[in-house]
Amino acid sequence: MSINPSDPRLPKASTTGPNQVSLPIRTEDIFTGLSVNATLGLEKKHGNADLIRAVNILDIGGPFQVIDPWTLQDPDGRHLINAGGYAALPFGESYPPLLQFITNFIDGNTSMGLPQQAASDWRAALETNLVSLLASEAPSHSDSGVFFSNSGAEAVETAIKFARGSQPRSKYIINFTSAYHGKTLGALSLTPNPELQAPFAPLLPGVITLPYGNADVLETTIRKKGVSSIAAIVLEPIQGEAGVVIPPPEFLPAVAQISRQHKIMVIADEVQTGLGRSGHHFASIAGGLEPDIITLAKPLGGGLIPIGATIIRRPIYKKVLGGLESKRHSNTFGGGSLAMAVALKSLELIIDENLAETSQKNGKIGLDRLEEIHKRYPAFIRNVRGAGMLFGVELHSVIPTYALPIGDDTVRTLSTGLAVRELHLGGVHACFSLNASSVLRLTPPLNIPVNLFSEMFTRIEHVAQQNRSSWRMLRRMPTKSLLRLARLAIKR
Repeated sequence: MSINPSDPRLPKASTTGPNQVSLPIRTEDIFTGLSVNATLGLEKKHGNADLIRAVNILDIGGPFQVIDPWTLQDPDGRHLINAGGYAALPFGESYPPLLQFITNFIDGNTSMGLPQQAASDWRAALETNLVSLLASEAPSHSDSGVFFSNSGAEAVETAIKFARGSQPRSKYIINFTSAYHGKTLGALSLTPNPELQAPFAPLLPGVITLPYGNADVLETTIRKKGVSSIAAIVLEPIQGEAGVVIPPPEFLPAVAQISRQHKIMVIADEVQTGLGRSGHHFASIAGGLEPDIITLAKPLGGGLIPIGATIIRRPIYKKVLGGLESKRHSNTFGGGSLAMAVALKSLELIIDENLAETSQKNGKIGLDRLEEIHKRYPAFIRNVRGAGMLFGVELHSVIPTYALPIGDDTVRTLSTGLAVRELHLGGVHACFSLNASSVLRLTPPLNIPVNLFSEMFTRIEHVAQQNRSSWRMLRRMPTKSLLRLARLAIKR
């Protein structure tokens, strides 16, 4: 659909009048380009100021410009291979086929933007394709339903509500150590990180946290608490924010057996691992588990649109949203046509470009490269892990954790921050890990060209060669910047 900007029905912008409000920044100013200092200053003044201060001290705060889907440019003109994005960039930044599709959508779409109480072509298509993909690997999901939201955390909140709503007398939800499910209140309740949880207590009651990877403790706890008291078991098939923690190969099949035996619902959080990142469309199913509810998000948005999806077995869906109670759980923007269209195209690209298989193949190559670098520089890198195109690099602390009065976790966070800085200076954009302060993550686009993928590890090895031991990173950081960073850490 296209409307001529000169159409007389459109309101005209007014820039005069006694009560006219003037905004300080207009959209055209952004296209023209704000200065780096202006952007940083405004972010510090009106945004998450200390986060911006921290990344700016480390010289990794941008703002960045997109050179191509896989390469960024920082304010100093440095080109970086983009292994950041926290697993939300399956195609990198501004992937041309996806941008072209959005242009076509804007020009040709005639559907309602927010079909909150009406059927929608785009939503119906995405529901169908997600269920079809899942059923191709888990046929028991052939009639499952999908509920859309705006983020991974919201997808988890939806899963919690469906678990509790379908079993109102079951008061416990089992989660696992080092899990990360989001920071909204329900999802945070399943994220057993005291630093993240403590300021927001009290959280949801009835959460039982067990050691990740230990099925024996799970079985014992269920028997002790009583089968009927357990509403759900919630897990990540691979723990991403914990630093890419892969459970023992027998764990997921054991959870499957226990849940079948006791008829307990299983929720798999595949926000980070799903749709190709782990080398599989669904890491939980590849690992031997067939969950009752699966949460998805990051790659569905294609790096452009926020979206969450919760796939739910039909009997559970109907029990919670059946009959005239079908609006018992809803949201304003979930299922909006633009988000559905972008997600539909993103899923199409993931399948058409065979990105799960590519991720698996390149992931093995990448992990081999990281293991070689680790062997050469063991005083810099403590350990490496990987699953598909999800890599974790565990680092040694730059100083003993007892050497500063700021706590072990803060020392590890500072060490990882310095390592992310070194990689930035070496031409690689990397991620932190929110539940593993000593681990940085690499989440390159699933479609990154082979030559750039290889070059990324060459640059990482060069950074390791320059530092050799982690304490050397301190010498490469300006003293004034180190002092500013230390003050910020003590303020914390």
